[in-house]
Amino acid sequence: MKRRQFVQSVGASGSLGVLGLMSGCSGMRGSPPRVVVVGGGYGGATAAKYVRMWSGYGIDVTLVEPGAHFISCPLSNLVIGGSKGMADITTPYDGLAGKHGVRLVRDRVIRIDPDRRRVVLSSGGELPYDRLIVSPGVDFMWDTLPGMARESARDKVLHAWKAGAQTLALRKQLQDMPDGGVYALSIPLAPYRCPPGPYERACQVAHYFSQAKPKSKVLIFDANEDVTSKGALFKKAWAERYKGIIAYFPLHKAVDVDAATNTLKFEFHDDAKASVLNVIPDTRAGEIAVNTGLATANKRWCEVDFLTFESIAAKNIHVLGDAIQIAPAMPKSGHMANQHGKTCAAAVVALLTGRQPNPEPVYNNVCYSFVSDTDVVHVASVHRYDTGKKTMLPVAGAGGLSSAASEVEGRYAMAWARNIWADTLA
Repeated sequence: MKRRQFVQSVGASGSLGVLGLMSGCSGMRGSPPRVVVVGGGYGGATAAKYVRMWSGYGIDVTLVEPGAHFISCPLSNLVIGGSKGMADITTPYDGLAGKHGVRLVRDRVIRIDPDRRRVVLSSGGELPYDRLIVSPGVDFMWDTLPGMARESARDKVLHAWKAGAQTLALRKQLQDMPDGGVYALSIPLAPYRCPPGPYERACQVAHYFSQAKPKSKVLIFDANEDVTSKGALFKKAWAERYKGIIAYFPLHKAVDVDAATNTLKFEFHDDAKASVLNVIPDTRAGEIAVNTGLATANKRWCEVDFLTFESIAAKNIHVLGDAIQIAPAMPKSGHMANQHGKTCAAAVVALLTGRQPNPEPVYNNVCYSFVSDTDVVHVASVHRYDTGKKTMLPVAGAGGLSSAASEVEGRYAMAWARNIWADTLA
């Protein structure tokens, strides 16, 4: 597939074969079915919008999300590097309500009652549902790093792996760091949200240092045996653009942190101290999914039926995005969560209107990484449902990888961002 063709198909293949299925859904009689969506990220917001659209606006949809705005994790590393601001990655939820009639509830779900089909809100209210879509993102496994148990430690040693306040806080730590200081990044064992994201972050910090603090260093301590995504392209950037700034250390699994001294402790290596310490802990499905018993894979990830995204643990509950136990070669990415949202929306509309879900869903994914403020590399893939194995498998020969970083790719990346934000929220 050619590069331009793939970009033009962003967001399209997740809906292949479902639009015809949706025709006539607006003819439902009686009280409309009720769908509640928990979490307004790429998966949840997309699902809320498309359940409304593909039901001919005949299904009631309520989106429960505590945040006032959608803040994109993709591109948030550019805020840390200083070439973008938070306003560049922030979008209001207004379009979901104003254009599509999604009911927005700014609250948090603290309990799900699968038997009564109710969600309980932190404010004390309850919302009934016929189908529930849970897109809870990830939470951190702080118990794997005993020194991070206290809130004060987590306020000092940042993860910035959920775009928002910590994104700005990490940027300020870098700005306040003296020239000649050391920024150290700790990467957990895969799977984790956005496989190339940590390596892109290292590039963004190194680019900032090359412009503003040329004596400073970036140390990457990776629990994995090698770079988990776009390895050759990142290593080329480190060797050619950031020689003498970035040093990469694989097989360095962090087992503890001394927040008082900004020190990393490893399983088999000497401690490492930094001026700014950025630790991405091990992650699991969001707390509400775990507490509801949806995290059936090692009590960490949620197993689902990939035709509908219905949980294998609870009927009428669907789980999307980074929280799921992924299929082979399926990344935990914003684009993939968007595709989950569309596939799930089509299935939910079908199930609520007495139809069969699409038996052959197809997803695509593209992930861009900025190796400077302008130059970008990408990886793309296509995934198709395998009826025999009952999972999604990558389509051989589809997608691809950049041959080199370029400004042209940078323009594609920004177009991708604008398109997917509009597809998710507008």
